[in-house]
Amino acid sequence: MGRSQETFNKKEVRNKKEKKRKEKEKKRLARKEGEKKGGLDDMIAYVDENGMITDTPPDPEKKTKVKAEDIVISVPIRDDSEESSERRGTVAHFNDSKGYGFIRDAETRESVFVHESNTLEPIKEGNLVSFELEKGPKGLTAVGVKIVK
Repeated sequence: MGRSQETFNKKEVRNKKEKKRKEKEKKRLARKEGEKKGGLDDMIAYVDENGMITDTPPDPEKKTKVKAEDIVISVPIRDDSEESSERRGTVAHFNDSKGYGFIRDAETRESVFVHESNTLEPIKEGNLVSFELEKGPKGLTAVGVKIVK
């Protein structure tokens, strides 16, 4: 089949494909030339004494010496004394049939879950109680709950 038998539509499609290929080649060459312009120096960023990122190198005059012994890399030790101390609160809600409820902590005003298995004596809504906090499967729970007289 020679080219003389090609229809107008086929010629148009072929011309469009050729034009698209040439444009793609031009873009590729332009991108290649653009990469050559930028070097490593254009990509470097510096951090100044205030922690801000800049494109200018720091002034050697402002450089401060830091001793390696002064750098502390660790997690601060958490003080667990507050969690293990006895707290006070009011029973905000208690369901006798299901055996659980919530105590409103007097200090933090947060609700803490309580189960009847963690109480030393029977409690009901409105009682002023003392308790200790313990980490439960779904958050903090009150244990050792007793009524304050």
